[in-house]
Amino acid sequence: MARIDLTDLQTEKHISGHTKDLNLFGCFVETPTPFSQDTKVRLQISLGETQFVAQGKVTYSRPNSGMGIAFATIEPSSLPVLDGWLASLRS
Repeated sequence: MARIDLTDLQTEKHISGHTKDLNLFGCFVETPTPFSQDTKVRLQISLGETQFVAQGKVTYSRPNSGMGIAFATIEPSSLPVLDGWLASLRS
């Protein structure tokens, strides 16, 4: 699990949590205060000194548990980061 920081693109509200089930298309964010479904977010996942930056959308929200995020736009410099993380999860 990696730390994730999310910002609602409309309200600039900020929350943090931890990722779970990371894949090429998105991830689950464990947080007690998830954003509501369809919220557009800017996200930054940090693992050690490595960071992944993208924009996404909340696909579902579970109160007191977390939310599913679908990646919409991934920063070009973050693509190799995601590929490396996923490769290490497979091995």
